[in-house]
Amino acid sequence: MTAIEKALNERILILDGAMGTMIQRHTLEEEDFRGEHFKDHKSPLKGNNDLLSLTRPDIIKDIHRQYFKAGADIAETNTFSATTIAMEDYNLEDAVYDLNFQSAKIAREVADEFLATEPNKPRFVAGSMGPTNKTASLSPDVNNPGFRAVTFNDLKTAYKQQAKALMEGGADLLLVETVFDTLNAKAALFAIQEAFEEIGNKIPVMISGTITDASGRTLSGQTTEAFLISVSHVPLLSVGLNCALGAKQLRPYLQVLAQKSNFHVSAHPNAGLPNEFGEYDETPEMMAAQIEDFLKENLINIIGGCCGTTPDHIKAIAEMASKYEPRKMFLEL
Repeated sequence: MTAIEKALNERILILDGAMGTMIQRHTLEEEDFRGEHFKDHKSPLKGNNDLLSLTRPDIIKDIHRQYFKAGADIAETNTFSATTIAMEDYNLEDAVYDLNFQSAKIAREVADEFLATEPNKPRFVAGSMGPTNKTASLSPDVNNPGFRAVTFNDLKTAYKQQAKALMEGGADLLLVETVFDTLNAKAALFAIQEAFEEIGNKIPVMISGTITDASGRTLSGQTTEAFLISVSHVPLLSVGLNCALGAKQLRPYLQVLAQKSNFHVSAHPNAGLPNEFGEYDETPEMMAAQIEDFLKENLINIIGGCCGTTPDHIKAIAEMASKYEPRKMFLEL
């Protein structure tokens, strides 16, 4: 049994909050994203948050520290878009290994800082593997429904590179997150298994899907139960849902996972739904109160926050979660 599996048997674990939301608190310019590494790079780089692990590691370290201080048990690496597929937009495919390795290393260093002061409360690093900016199931061209902008093998190759770099940088587990297309996710899971074989080591794997709207389906059309069935062939640490919806809207779909899954269940919802300016108005107290419904119903084992969440949100959620027992696992579906 791994350390995180042991911890999950004892309590609800707290995942950190939004990286992008915290980065936006800083007034960053093009030079911050370029640094010395990419001073002469030919493409604009402002807004490529993953690059900050190389050019402004002080900011990323501080964000990890704030979340751990707020009560997080698990820090996600700053690698949501760190694949060759997503980085192609910036002509930065060659930087992908370093982005993942250094991001994992940064999170590992901060986790170890907290572990040194609180050895009885382990901190974990989750290698964040986002969905990329392309979909293998749907055509981006309405006039050519058979066209695909990316293939399964393209995705597998990109995800394997990312997984290996995250593991070599010190990640304790891998988190395939914000899954809007399960075929993309299946490529990631296949790539991870290949990476495990090549490295000769395995670490736990989490997966988290995204219900895109009130239809209760992913962008590629699957219901929550269909998504669960599609990924259940892999020995997962947890299956969960994140992004797109706030805690209140996410609840019925988490109920499905809690009832149907024999994996641990995770959730990191947004701080409500965005307002007309794209901002999130839900306070930490409001979000924690809604998440208490998850806890009362024994729906989750891992809880955190996605878009709009901050250390204050995570602190409120952690304090609420400490009063409840984790969802109990069962032996047969």
